[in-house]
Amino acid sequence: MNLLINLALALFVLVSLVMVLVILMQRPKSEGLGAAFGGAVTDNIFGAQTTNVLVKFTTWLAGIFFALTFALSVLYAHRSTADSAFRRELMKTQAAPQKSASPAAAQSSPVSATSPTFTPRPTAKP
Repeated sequence: MNLLINLALALFVLVSLVMVLVILMQRPKSEGLGAAFGGAVTDNIFGAQTTNVLVKFTTWLAGIFFALTFALSVLYAHRSTADSAFRRELMKTQAAPQKSASPAAAQSSPVSATSPTFTPRPTAKP
């Protein structure tokens, strides 16, 4: 279970980093942050139809991002439920021996009736 959560979490971080980079590579309509990174660079590297490819790639990455988010939430909820069930089972096994003891034994004092009682000796006065 923990291996699956760690694998999904690593994939989640990777997808989110790639999505940030792809979004920053896109040319905005108003030439905002994309112009700071050289908006024409993506046209030169990937071709003239880069906008369509980047938009589709961003859409796929966003879908994967939300699917991984949902999967991680289900896995974490399942893990916490399993831990709670495990704790409940432990509490049942610990409570069972206490219930099986007889009530008379629970009410008796820790000193048994057969053990001699301690009586102090009288001290001699000088």
